[in-house]
Amino acid sequence: MKNLNRFLESTLLRPTMTAKEVDLLIADAIEEQFVGVCVPPFWVKKTKRDLKDQDIQVVTVIGFPFGFEDTATKVAATKEAIKEGADELDLVWSQTAFHSGMNWPKIEIAQIAKICHEADRILKVIIETAYLSPDQIKEACIICQDAGADFVKTSTGYAPSGANVENIRLMRESLPSAIGLKASGGIKTLDFALELIRAGADRIGTSSAKAIMDAQRKVS
Repeated sequence: MKNLNRFLESTLLRPTMTAKEVDLLIADAIEEQFVGVCVPPFWVKKTKRDLKDQDIQVVTVIGFPFGFEDTATKVAATKEAIKEGADELDLVWSQTAFHSGMNWPKIEIAQIAKICHEADRILKVIIETAYLSPDQIKEACIICQDAGADFVKTSTGYAPSGANVENIRLMRESLPSAIGLKASGGIKTLDFALELIRAGADRIGTSSAKAIMDAQRKVS
């Protein structure tokens, strides 16, 4: 597949990650010209500085990994991440509010989408598909769409399961083409990444981005 690198967001979100690993993530991203690198808020400033004028998005996470924080905390974290240089923000929506039947997830996403869009930033919303039924996935997609999200994302990587083809197909059917889909969680192989792209994923979030590119070179 041509331009596979521009589907891949190379991700490093392990609790014990080190500065050396961040340096390697950045070096690999520059070499492969990935569409983005996803790092925790702590590493955004360094990552932005080290990428300089590369055409590589600095992606970070808000409310990660459970979405438990109140909206004011997520809003403050969003503003700070933008100030530090984040181009795209992956927000873990309020799972507990959604599972309680509250309208709050939509209100929260709308507030954060407004902040992102006023600063010309992209907002992705992580709905954590592992905890949702097919009907709930459809409902979640509509909430994200109505609240102004730019992408809907499957997973944090901290739930019992991550992305799968069936959920990506369902999400693609539930959303207009203007809203992107990011598949993430457990994507380790070239074949699986390609399968998810064919099913409708616009982005692949993976800690195996370099290995996936190496695998593609072997088969091409």
